[in-house]
Amino acid sequence: MKNKTLLYLLLCGFMLYYAVPKLVLNTETLQGIFSLSWLFLSVLVVGGNLSAFLYRTKKERQQVVQTKQGQRRIYQRS
Repeated sequence: MKNKTLLYLLLCGFMLYYAVPKLVLNTETLQGIFSLSWLFLSVLVVGGNLSAFLYRTKKERQQVVQTKQGQRRIYQRS
């Protein structure tokens, strides 16, 4: 799951890197309104993917805790 969200973040960053220099930020024209709405939606995409990357679900957290506990048992046996 983390690999997929990281891939999406990198793809979004690449699209922003490519598109931002070509956008016109003039609100008087239709092109400017499109540019601002595109930037707004890209900020939402980055925010959503970043929150998915940083925060885990309860199920994922429990799996991590169980894995760590299993590793501790293995180390204690050795």
